[in-house]
Amino acid sequence: MNKERIYKLLFSSVYPLYIKKVESKGRTVEELDTVIFWLTGYNAKSMQKQIDKKADFETFFNEAPKINPNASKITGVICGYRVEEIEDPIIQKMRYLDKLVDELAKGRKMEKILRE
Repeated sequence: MNKERIYKLLFSSVYPLYIKKVESKGRTVEELDTVIFWLTGYNAKSMQKQIDKKADFETFFNEAPKINPNASKITGVICGYRVEEIEDPIIQKMRYLDKLVDELAKGRKMEKILRE
């Protein structure tokens, strides 16, 4: 993985792609936001600030209020990598988010996605 390139991806440019992905599978933006808020501790207002300032993923995760302690329960393969084995903490959090969005798009129940 090219760490510098991945770190500099803008959350504001990927978020609309997440929306498109989940909506095309019959899920809602509200459900997507719930998943993002669960993982990062952001709320609607604080996440919008990150979008408005065009924060890259490194900044987005470094400034996250609190990464959910149950995030380590997110396991599986995303983009060819086993998320629980990714050593770089920022890339691991990005892949956690990708995995959660995938699960949402695949119709998994919210209780399961949020590791309740």
